[in-house]
Amino acid sequence: MFTIFLAIAPVFALILMGYGLRRGGIPSTKFWNLNDRLVYWVLMPALFFAKISAADLSGGLGDYALLLYAGFFAAIFCGWLFGRAYAAPQGSSLMQGSARFNTFIGLAIAEAVFGTAGLQIAVLGSALLVPVVNVTVVTLMTRQLGGGGKSILKGLVKNPLILGILAGVLFNFAGLHHVPVLHESARILGDAALPIMLLCVGANLRLRGLSGSVSVIGLSIIGKHLVNPLAVLLAALVLNPAPLTLQIALIFAALPTGVASYTLAREMRGDAPLMAAIITTQTLLSFFTLPLTLYLGSLISAP
Repeated sequence: MFTIFLAIAPVFALILMGYGLRRGGIPSTKFWNLNDRLVYWVLMPALFFAKISAADLSGGLGDYALLLYAGFFAAIFCGWLFGRAYAAPQGSSLMQGSARFNTFIGLAIAEAVFGTAGLQIAVLGSALLVPVVNVTVVTLMTRQLGGGGKSILKGLVKNPLILGILAGVLFNFAGLHHVPVLHESARILGDAALPIMLLCVGANLRLRGLSGSVSVIGLSIIGKHLVNPLAVLLAALVLNPAPLTLQIALIFAALPTGVASYTLAREMRGDAPLMAAIITTQTLLSFFTLPLTLYLGSLISAP
């Protein structure tokens, strides 16, 4: 477990560095806002495209998908069920906090702990999860809150991460695994994505002025850091996946909620301050829960 902790530590060190730099005004708030857009619109789509288009998909992704979806749907059902005890804005934040994940942290940890092979599997996991998670969450929030859910669903068609995933899949199926210039450019951009996005994750943390129901935050932690990994582990007992596949699935299961949840809560008139508190609390807590989850996974997958 200590080895896993040491492998993950640089990831969280960059997150803390990003937080410190932004709060210190280095270089400026405008710089960090532009960096967020660079990661979202350019670097991450390039990473997804480069990895997915070159991946070997001949072995199938059935068991891997079942592991990921078992965790996600168990967690979102838990969050939805718990959320029924609260007003709709708080309930929607609880649901998001129980099920959504920070893709950026997940990819960085997969590479830090398991190298290039881990990053490749994690990118494929993102391709399986990102569209399903976004459509499911927006649909459920529309039922809870009403409002602009339909327009947001239509906006997902233009989501650069989803477009990068779809482009990678199309190139892969067409046998275009290595197009000169295009793939080299995408790889260079993708290599820049992980360190920059970790700094941006830290820059977006809000430790001052956090507000929100302690019970909602606590229940979101149960859904995200307990129910989600437990569902993956139970599914693994049935499916008996490869050890690396299980570990990457557990990374996704134990990840903190992503910053996009705050944006969605604000756009759909949910409880955005509560969402910010959930994101920050889970991100800090995951520094300890992620190594523990991976350690438990290594015990189960050990021969």
